[in-house]
Amino acid sequence: MSDDTGYDGGSDVDFGHYEAGQEHDALDQLHQAHGSENDAHSQFGVYENDHHQDTSTDFAQGHHQEFDQPGVVHAESDDFTNYSHDASVDDHVFAAEGAQDSHQAEFGELDALQQRFDGAFAEGTELHSGEGQLGVADK
Repeated sequence: MSDDTGYDGGSDVDFGHYEAGQEHDALDQLHQAHGSENDAHSQFGVYENDHHQDTSTDFAQGHHQEFDQPGVVHAESDDFTNYSHDASVDDHVFAAEGAQDSHQAEFGELDALQQRFDGAFAEGTELHSGEGQLGVADK
């Protein structure tokens, strides 16, 4: 509310200005944050791979001869051959494994602050005249 009289009543009287009112101020603050993260992991492994081979060969050759004379004549003759062959082969993979994983996370944050300030005010200027000076507080 404002009252500007602006009246000049002649001679040396000067009216001032008087103003009264209400002020409203506000404080608004806003904070935002967003974020995300991604992770991925993979692992693969073979723990044992074996190959075994074994070979064995035996060979023998011989001659046997026997002769007897008392009473009856006895004669004997032998030829022999002995052969043996063994082989073995094995292959194997003992353990194989694999692992794979992933992770994703997102977040958002919002903070708001609102504060109101109310205040009343009154102000005025003095009245000047030739008989004396009166102010707003003199009434």
